[in-house]
Amino acid sequence: MRGEKEFRKVRAHGVPIREPLFTLRVTEYRPRYGETWRPRSIVGIVVPKKTLRRAVDRNRARRRVREAMRTLPGGLPPCRAILMPTPAVLKQPFAELQAALARAFARAPGKLKGKRSGLGNAGAAGRVSAGVPLPQTAAQDVRKPPMQSGAQPDNLKRPNKPNKPNKPNKKAQL
Repeated sequence: MRGEKEFRKVRAHGVPIREPLFTLRVTEYRPRYGETWRPRSIVGIVVPKKTLRRAVDRNRARRRVREAMRTLPGGLPPCRAILMPTPAVLKQPFAELQAALARAFARAPGKLKGKRSGLGNAGAAGRVSAGVPLPQTAAQDVRKPPMQSGAQPDNLKRPNKPNKPNKPNKKAQL
């Protein structure tokens, strides 16, 4: 994953799946702006210093988890996820790490489908889509024309100060 914005979205809307070896937070796959629809899994691996103090251990945990995900027999479902390993990742056999990842990703799609089904556009409660015309009355105010770029709205403009006459340059008089 790239950028703080994507991580923030997954943290806010993701379904947490906890295992003894890691915590996985998963959301459904959606393409980035302007990107074509190619369902795939995008996973960010986060290992904070509080979890593993030494950089060597953090890097080793990242490499082990990345390799375990890459070699999963069934592959990964299309999703966006954040994976936060625990210190136990370094001590567990590789096969157990793979089995835990497979269990976690197998649980994720069912939860995502159940959470989203039937809600429609839940985030847009009270809003009207752009395609629906609003009813207008005769007494309705006439709207202001759109502002030009660089212009400020009336309530943010500062009052004009009267121009002060230029002070004569003393050096020029000498």
